[in-house]
Amino acid sequence: MDIIVIGNRYEKEHLDMIKEAASEAGAQLHIFDTEDDAIASGISADIIYGIAPRIAATDGNLKWLCTPTAGVDYLMKDGAFANRECILTNAAGAYGVTIAEHMIGVLIMMMRRIPEFQEGTAQRKWYPPRSQKLILGSRITVLGAGDIGRSFAERIRSFKPACITAVSRSGRSECSFFDEICPVSRLDEILPRTDVLAMSLPSTEETKDILSRERLSLLPDGAYIINVGRGSAIDEDAIADELDSGRLAGAALDVFRTEPLPEDSRLWNTRNLLITPHVAGNLTADHTIGRNVEMFCEDLDNYASGRQLRYLVDRSLGY
Repeated sequence: MDIIVIGNRYEKEHLDMIKEAASEAGAQLHIFDTEDDAIASGISADIIYGIAPRIAATDGNLKWLCTPTAGVDYLMKDGAFANRECILTNAAGAYGVTIAEHMIGVLIMMMRRIPEFQEGTAQRKWYPPRSQKLILGSRITVLGAGDIGRSFAERIRSFKPACITAVSRSGRSECSFFDEICPVSRLDEILPRTDVLAMSLPSTEETKDILSRERLSLLPDGAYIINVGRGSAIDEDAIADELDSGRLAGAALDVFRTEPLPEDSRLWNTRNLLITPHVAGNLTADHTIGRNVEMFCEDLDNYASGRQLRYLVDRSLGY
């Protein structure tokens, strides 16, 4: 059994974990920085741990692709796998901590109007105090109750919001940090009582355009929006209109319909919009990398022992 690992962010301790797991599984390990390097090697692997869409689409020998990303929408299209029986797992569960901290960080920046004070600093202007808002007493809606939404709820709870309401496809969650959890069918009812809308949805047919112009208008004046899921979930022209008009207090978007965000996009000049270039997650924090590797090694042990893999993607759902 041959295993290919693709990635250049792993430290020695991570590679040692992978090597030990591969040895226990009786596998031959091959490590490459990029998918191009793996392709150039000519090795046809049984298992790939890494981002390898071209190999998956052309190598019929591939039996299991473990992607270190949480989102797998790019692997849901027809023809994504030369071997239709190829198992797909992802790293949903590795990114909750780092993304939740990002969400809290940008929310505080918006509520405390930090970007405005930074503008003053750049111009060497000493701005007088300005009205600010608090997480304390805010009504928070978490759209997407997966690992990221749960991690955000756990951390934002310490700020003592008035309530945390989760909205998900199933309308169910065992997370004790939500005060209420509702199905998506109740979203229109919940938006008017939302001061902060935190979105962490995967990209599926059901989530595309879920925050339409009509639904944006249901949010109360002065509401905030955070999106760390997928850009396809929001009507970007509509949110720009709402922000430029001043009706919404602010938005922090880490994901967009087109990435990189085009230079001529009106979003660059939209009022009270905090833009980050899809950096809320990624393999950039030691905790995230370590957890990601642990998940692969855990499922490699499951695979070698003939047990069902723990982090399987449900292709019928797209996550």
